[in-house]
Amino acid sequence: MTDIKKSIHGEWSSRFAFILAATGSAVGLGNIWKFPYITGENGGGAFVLIYLLCIAAIGLPIMAAEIMMGRRGKQSPINTMETLSEEAESDNRWRYLGWLGVIAGFLILSYYSVIAGWALSYVLKAFTGSFSGGNALEIKSLFDDMVGSPIQLTFWHSVFMAATMYVVSRGVSSGLEKAVRFLMPTLFVILILLLGYAMTTGFYQQGLSFMFTPDFSQIDSDAVLTAMGHAFFTLSLGMGAIMVYGSYLPKDISIGKTALYIAGADTLVAIMAGIAIFPIVFANGLEPGSGPGLIFQTLPIAFGNMTGGWIFGVLFFVLLVFAALSSSISLIEPAVAWLVENKDIPRIKACIWAGLATWGLGIAVAFSFNIWSGFTIFGKNMFDLLDYMTANLMLPIGGFCIAVFAGWVMKTQNSREELELPDTIYRIWKFLVCYIAPAAVFIVFLHVLGVF
Repeated sequence: MTDIKKSIHGEWSSRFAFILAATGSAVGLGNIWKFPYITGENGGGAFVLIYLLCIAAIGLPIMAAEIMMGRRGKQSPINTMETLSEEAESDNRWRYLGWLGVIAGFLILSYYSVIAGWALSYVLKAFTGSFSGGNALEIKSLFDDMVGSPIQLTFWHSVFMAATMYVVSRGVSSGLEKAVRFLMPTLFVILILLLGYAMTTGFYQQGLSFMFTPDFSQIDSDAVLTAMGHAFFTLSLGMGAIMVYGSYLPKDISIGKTALYIAGADTLVAIMAGIAIFPIVFANGLEPGSGPGLIFQTLPIAFGNMTGGWIFGVLFFVLLVFAALSSSISLIEPAVAWLVENKDIPRIKACIWAGLATWGLGIAVAFSFNIWSGFTIFGKNMFDLLDYMTANLMLPIGGFCIAVFAGWVMKTQNSREELELPDTIYRIWKFLVCYIAPAAVFIVFLHVLGVF
């Protein structure tokens, strides 16, 4: 099937282009914003080690499965699941897995773009010296003023969404591929510059020790489950992005090697971010376990009180914006691809419709921080509700179902044909995707629901 079928949207020009794109999808705010603070909250080195084990045992096999399914179907996730269900002579209700991914990506982008807007705003704040000499109260006030302003949040959310839709509207080769060829190398260069600065703080060794010296007395069941959950979510699995990117992958490219490169690059970015951030945190007497505020309310104190801090502040928040943009274009692509395939409309028009719908929901998210903060559903405002629904419910279900479909529903000859792995490696992948990965995701899901 895959020898004769091609995506109507085009293909990546090379394996390197796909690796950049899929790494861009995986690398996002989770690597640079979330990974450092959850590492800080969970004691450092032991948490990092458990996280790396989870990437290898859970994230990597599911990623290979999702790429494989995408390339075999060569369509949007919804149509791919219909095609693969037919080929496997299975229940066509598996198409709802495709719908789950598309909807999850749409919902995630609606609030992701608001947070990315914060980073855009902070680029300007760092450039104009707003952090200069600021203490904790002043920086907190700066953050609260921004979040409390519906006009500011709407403006920056709109700018970020416009950039996202512009890239996606240009298609696979002229839009997605060109964007990631610029964004990803630039992201690594900025990270290396920040690492260079971290080495001059006098606290570089302390940062390395915190990141890589295991202290298992700091680890409890919650830390293990946090590592497991983050390893899964950081790779953009279960939201249709990797599946649709896989549908643009030519037949002659090895899925196994490619998935390994992507998982490795994504993990490298997270580790580099931690190595760059913790020496700055320690050098300024800040708390590494200060939670989500580490990036937006703690680091600006350091940038505002260090020599040349405005330069490194600008670089850091540009890094955040680039990481967010490389992810956002993959979040909306599954919906755009489906509109083009099923509604027979031009790509630009599909981008406008999908973009406006996402932008509109994002406005509600932006307002949930200020003028609509009193409006809640199940005790959560719009931002918290969408974050909980996607990260804690939709993505675990999606990842679990991808593992089950690839391991138990797809015919062995078809998965072998797509993966083209040596027999021993294939058997290891099959065992992980059939048993280990779904069991681990299921445990995370039960924990989220408060079963234990």
